[in-house]
Amino acid sequence: MRLLYPCDPFEQKFPDENYREELECAKAKGIPISTFSFEDFESGTFKARPALQAGEEVLYRGWMLAPKSYESLVAAIEAQGSRVVTSSAQYLLCHHLPEWYALIPNLTSETMFLSENSDFETDLKGLNWPGYFVKDYVKSLSTAGGSLVDTPENVANVVRLMKQYRGQIEGGVCVRRREEYIEESERRYFVVRGRCFSADRIIPPIVEQCASLIPSPFFSVDVIKRLDGVLRVVELGDGQVSDRKDWSAASFAEVLFAAG
Repeated sequence: MRLLYPCDPFEQKFPDENYREELECAKAKGIPISTFSFEDFESGTFKARPALQAGEEVLYRGWMLAPKSYESLVAAIEAQGSRVVTSSAQYLLCHHLPEWYALIPNLTSETMFLSENSDFETDLKGLNWPGYFVKDYVKSLSTAGGSLVDTPENVANVVRLMKQYRGQIEGGVCVRRREEYIEESERRYFVVRGRCFSADRIIPPIVEQCASLIPSPFFSVDVIKRLDGVLRVVELGDGQVSDRKDWSAASFAEVLFAAG
């Protein structure tokens, strides 16, 4: 398996500085690595350095991609005679909340899926949830008061602000039932080909459940403790575009090595 990282946009012979330490740790583990210009790719040109080899598997590690852009990256890799570890369908499964929610609804907060033009007050009427967390299929609003509101009447304003600050709503709108969490308890785990990894070497059963239910070769699982002590999944993500968070580059390199 070969790792594929974006290079520095100004010095293409170097990896992007955001991934440089991780790349060096992966290289120290003996993992073959190539880089490519993300900017050239977005302009329609893909060239990996060193070149991809026919028949080898490729795992992307880089910036978050919209599903159509990821499909283009897969096509560019396959045009070199290589094959991807994570298919476009598998990427979408962990990248868009409605896809993974359908597989683990009992492990995460109850969620309604609506269009950005919905009449939110009408569609959410009668739920009487203790609060409403609003996001699109990928991200929430981290500015202008955030994504949490007390009543359905305020949901439309969050959606408006998301469009204002981010330029678009990806996929649609997800309205999640508020649950009370112990914020400092949140941890990120990774699952690679069914094997679970933890930064502290402790794997909660809820992560193992996700590993058995989510048919993806590489994804992240964010788990948090509710005030009643129950562990809950707050987010899933495709592992190729997930931040390491509290993982050291050296520890994460072990996860990448397992992908091979």
